[in-house]
Amino acid sequence: MSSSESGSGSGSADGSPGALGSPRAGSASLPSWLPIREDLAGHTAYGAPQIDVPVRLNTNENPYPPSPAMAQAIAQAVADVAGTLNRYPDRDAVALRGDLAAYLGHGLRADQVWAANGSNEIIQQLFQAFGGQGRTALGFEPSYSMHPLIALATGTRWISGARDADFGLEPGHALAAIRAHHPDLVFLTSPNNPTGTALAPEVIEAVCKAAPGMVIVDEAYAEFARDTSATALTLLPRCRRLVVTRTMSKAFALAGARVGYLAADPAVPQALLLVRLPYHLSAVTQAVARAALALATEPLATVTALREQRDELVAWLRGRGLRVADSDANFVLFGEFGDRHAIWQALLDRGVLIRETGPPGWLRVTAGTPAEMSAFREALDAVLARGDDPPDPPSWPARRGHASGAPPLPEPAGDDPLDPPSWPARRGHASGAPPLPEPAGDDPPDPPIAATRRAAASRRGSTPRTGSPGLDETAMHSQPAAEAQR
Repeated sequence: MSSSESGSGSGSADGSPGALGSPRAGSASLPSWLPIREDLAGHTAYGAPQIDVPVRLNTNENPYPPSPAMAQAIAQAVADVAGTLNRYPDRDAVALRGDLAAYLGHGLRADQVWAANGSNEIIQQLFQAFGGQGRTALGFEPSYSMHPLIALATGTRWISGARDADFGLEPGHALAAIRAHHPDLVFLTSPNNPTGTALAPEVIEAVCKAAPGMVIVDEAYAEFARDTSATALTLLPRCRRLVVTRTMSKAFALAGARVGYLAADPAVPQALLLVRLPYHLSAVTQAVARAALALATEPLATVTALREQRDELVAWLRGRGLRVADSDANFVLFGEFGDRHAIWQALLDRGVLIRETGPPGWLRVTAGTPAEMSAFREALDAVLARGDDPPDPPSWPARRGHASGAPPLPEPAGDDPLDPPSWPARRGHASGAPPLPEPAGDDPPDPPIAATRRAAASRRGSTPRTGSPGLDETAMHSQPAAEAQR
């Protein structure tokens, strides 16, 4: 396993620009007279395309809206606080933190829990309190692309370590990186985004024992795991510097409410009081979150259905000869394609939006409703039937009880397509809002699928098969490296 240091968070495992380095959006579009920080100049803003299409499967949202009972409870909770909005909210969100502790269980108390506007703000506060100038953070990629972006924003040097060939993380690899870099923060994501792979608690505990500083386990997708008992929450009593972050955006179907939280030793929330903004969590947000927690069984009932859709999708994709990463989340990473952007665009042209993210040649699709999954399968079948040769079936052994299909060693990759989509924009975004770049070494934008098929066949020394999707075999062995708001 290799790792590399990136000043203030920029760069990827091989020194290529990755998600941060190409000036396609963000500061690159700012006028020259604006005195932006030098370490931010030329970097790219995070963001998945927000496009009005019939089927949106690109940001790992829960496709099931709040039930009428939940919507009514939320409306009543907001109405109850509406008459008090002339006053500041409870700045420590004590009641909400108590409700979150009760939901998490494991004997947690309110003083061990902290809440903020999405888990991204939670992560930012952790960087502000424990990172910053002269400090380093280590992560294992491909993983959540906001981690290095927040490192950049807080002046923390980001160190990019690589995951294993199957997107897992063996303890020996993680410990070697810790010994080499002595990071102030270590980020572990389980289940991991964009791959979906989960870490065993033994790996997390080994990291906690070796790390000289804080260990943050990002569990945004924990409710979708096959074994929900294998959570890092069980390690909190014996790992004082461990922090477990969660979100209500996924399983609770509250992406629009922006509620994230953490569990840790009581000293951690006390430290975050030093960096949080005054009254950071509005009275309305606290009321909405508490109403949802009171009816938690309703949104959590959708988790079972989404797990089933995920597992059916994995089997279907593998049945098409595609490579699929093991997933314990509500999404699936699949590939490999010689020109993934052409596949992404062809699906978009058919009204299906997925995510162009992860290692070169791979795409990510969110588990949706049965109707959405049917639309995705129909669209992908049509795209594959017209284009490249199908990739060869995976040959490596299965791991941790999953079916065969673990992918090769990746590098952090960019998130979004290079070319603006043709669908109309929504929520105030300009049509074809500026996407994030792909990493150096990935496929060029928009070569015809047929040409990619012929090129892939030429590299294999074979004749392209008519009407079958194909694989650029060189992508199987490339190692260039970082999905959805939380």
